[in-house]
Amino acid sequence: MKYRKFGKLNWKVSALGFGCMRLPVIGEDRSNINEDEATKMIRFAIDHGLNYVDSAYGYHRGKSEVLVGKVLKGRYREKVRVATKMPMFRVNSKADLDKNFNEQLNRLQTGHIDFYLLHGLNKGTWTKAQDLDVLDWAEKNVADDRIKCLGFSFHDEYNVFKDIIDRYDGWTFCQIQYNYMDTEYQAGTKGLKYAASKGLAVVVMEPIAGGMLAVTPPTEIQAIWDEAEVKRTPAEWALQWVWNHPEVSVVLSGMSTMEQVVENVKAADRSGPNMLSDKELELVSRVREEYLKFGFIGCTSCRYCMPCPHGVGIPEIFALYNEYSRKREDPKAQQEVINKYSESIPSEEGAKKCAKCRECEEKCPQQLPICNLITRAAGIFEGNG
Repeated sequence: MKYRKFGKLNWKVSALGFGCMRLPVIGEDRSNINEDEATKMIRFAIDHGLNYVDSAYGYHRGKSEVLVGKVLKGRYREKVRVATKMPMFRVNSKADLDKNFNEQLNRLQTGHIDFYLLHGLNKGTWTKAQDLDVLDWAEKNVADDRIKCLGFSFHDEYNVFKDIIDRYDGWTFCQIQYNYMDTEYQAGTKGLKYAASKGLAVVVMEPIAGGMLAVTPPTEIQAIWDEAEVKRTPAEWALQWVWNHPEVSVVLSGMSTMEQVVENVKAADRSGPNMLSDKELELVSRVREEYLKFGFIGCTSCRYCMPCPHGVGIPEIFALYNEYSRKREDPKAQQEVINKYSESIPSEEGAKKCAKCRECEEKCPQQLPICNLITRAAGIFEGNG
């Protein structure tokens, strides 16, 4: 395992962090984590040098923190630093802060949180945090040693990101979405460099865009990857591109299988700042341009939009929409995707069920125009253009 600086701390973090948002589950219920398999996966990663485990109050409908607490109980807790997040969507009064935090300590079976984040800050939640004096509350818990380091995760425009950093000197780190498709999205490259210049450690989430950059690419994109002297899977290309940035402290991967854990641990051992050649970086840029031509939708399958009050299977529809878009040069293959939609999406979860209430858009951390995209999908898959 390779290790990197974590901002101004006298501590080095593993290049790979374990994001506990997409753990293996039994059946379709996201709260029904396959505890045996998840335990093996997390402990395998730790045994191979990983020392950063990330969770949040709402992951797996509240069960992620519980699972992490069980996995780390005992000697494994001493080997890692745990990150979790204050669920700002559940904070409507100052009393909610202690209520949520104490519940998280109990779930995680720990007396302190190493890295605590204000979850999903944007213009609205940042204003809420200031109105409720959340930073004062956090500082008291830092003084009481219940929080070791304070940070925030972010989903909004760069100017909001910069304002959050500039208005408070107590941040140790931040967490941003970053991958080769999102260089100018939300905080983007500009935000990455700004945070690092201020001495903050930068934790990267969605390095593979929720798995979208790991799927088997269309022929045109695979042909570009094939030009590389060093052969990598699409997933490793995405990871190595993020690790190539010296400003990045740790890259989170939401791993769902042991195979992904093993592959990512190996990839992390091959990682390093400025490791990619100019030619390799040029290949990544070309791949990005090709994906943009193919109508890439930046859905990360985080499922924050779910459940839809009208039953629409939003993440599943978007996955098929992206698959359809990537095959635009092959009508036969596109028809196969349409057939797959008919077979896999029940009518009660189909795109036509969208009532355009836009509740999903209020929840989406990517701020996607979900209703418009679902309408397009309905036109493609259900002839309801």
